[in-house]
Amino acid sequence: MTMTQPIAALILSLALSGAAHAQVAVDAPWVRASVPQQTATGAFMRLTASRDLRLIGARSDAAQTTEVHEMAMQGQMIRMRQVAALPLPRGQVVALAPGGYHVMLIGLKRPLSAGEQVTLTLVFEDAGGKRSEQTVQAPVRPLGAGGP
Repeated sequence: MTMTQPIAALILSLALSGAAHAQVAVDAPWVRASVPQQTATGAFMRLTASRDLRLIGARSDAAQTTEVHEMAMQGQMIRMRQVAALPLPRGQVVALAPGGYHVMLIGLKRPLSAGEQVTLTLVFEDAGGKRSEQTVQAPVRPLGAGGP
């Protein structure tokens, strides 16, 4: 046995352990780039919870405030508003996408450029009120980017 085999086994064990404890699969996270003087932008992804949960918040070092938002039609106007919680039914994909639910980064500390990474910490809550957090790295996409 070489010295690299125990290290590889430890890394594999840690990876499988993390997967077993992950309550939410986060697929294709990304953040929209910003321009100088822009104070807010959005983060998007697909979330699939392994049990019924709610997304109740998020944090990021890239912004002063981070909120879960919804864009929806009200009469003839599209309005954006903060939501207290986004339900994540077990096993169902919930898309955070432009024009719908998203994480809003407010009070950007600096412009975000395509290609860099933004760390987001997502906060979940179960039916019993127990909270958990999951950190994801989201690449920054160009301003005109779309899709989940």
